[in-house]
Amino acid sequence: MSTTPAPDSLLAPILALHDRIRDQVLAATERQDLAALSRVAAETAGDTIFAIDRIGEEALVAELEARLAGGPPVVLVAEGLAGGELVLPRGARAADAAWRVLVDPIDGTRGLMYQKRPAWILTGVAPNRGPATSLADVVLAVQTEIPLVKQHLADQLWAIRGRGVRAERIHRFTGERRAIAPRPSGASDLAQGFAMIARFFPGGRDVLAAIDEEVVREVLGPPAAGRALCFEDQYLSTGGQLHELGAGHDRFVADLRPLLAPLLAARGEPAPLCCHPYDLAAVLIATELGVEVTDARGRPLDAPLDVETAVAWVGYANRAIRARVEPALQAALRRRGLLP
Repeated sequence: MSTTPAPDSLLAPILALHDRIRDQVLAATERQDLAALSRVAAETAGDTIFAIDRIGEEALVAELEARLAGGPPVVLVAEGLAGGELVLPRGARAADAAWRVLVDPIDGTRGLMYQKRPAWILTGVAPNRGPATSLADVVLAVQTEIPLVKQHLADQLWAIRGRGVRAERIHRFTGERRAIAPRPSGASDLAQGFAMIARFFPGGRDVLAAIDEEVVREVLGPPAAGRALCFEDQYLSTGGQLHELGAGHDRFVADLRPLLAPLLAARGEPAPLCCHPYDLAAVLIATELGVEVTDARGRPLDAPLDVETAVAWVGYANRAIRARVEPALQAALRRRGLLP
């Protein structure tokens, strides 16, 4: 493998790539109707691919190849590629690549194509260690909002490991960019805040909801008559969930779907659709902001840079909330045999 240059050299090309993908996808949502955008284009091992996804995928390869021309080779890892990866420039060897670039061109497809919630473009860049490269190796992350048609502002955030986060709010009609400073919640518990366990799809939602209920009762006590102790937002986008934690909107998010596979198998049901590493490509931004992100056992989050691994993760807005919630969560999981 070649000597790895500084990650700064990739920041400008990736920011420009994100801008291009955002603009192309947004243009498509403005001119095409819901039926066209929500047409199923393919079924892959990772997820269903919709027509709107193809727009992002096509822009990704062409733009990245053009913007990195003349630089060292990179291994692009993304859903929709044959084998899940592609070496650029074409014809170069993966062993000679300086970087592995993990990309989700549209995270939150379902919400965007129905114009319910913004989606996100996610990219994580790691020095190339071959197939052993993992999320823990990511040194540069970029996250760009794809707004709804009726939305005129969109955020873009980026981080280099150990150097914090920069973020801008973009006016999509004027092109004006204004610096913003996202910050996780400083609350010490979940009271009157947003907290949730992801249960987007049929299959095991009864178990996930029961765990959610147990955790909240353990942390906040029983509900009072006519009062809501905390709330939830089932934002169907991992990048969106991490942004909500980093921006101070959510205090606790857990995506535990991979843990349900044995339980569902015992019921005679298939394994659930789960979060994958590309959904977490920009997790570095959340952790650089101070969000505590772990696996289901409370260990540092890690996963291979591929398109198929099922990943369970937990995010806490700060250390105090983690101290309150993590013991209750792990106890609830162990009672059900979901953790050893």
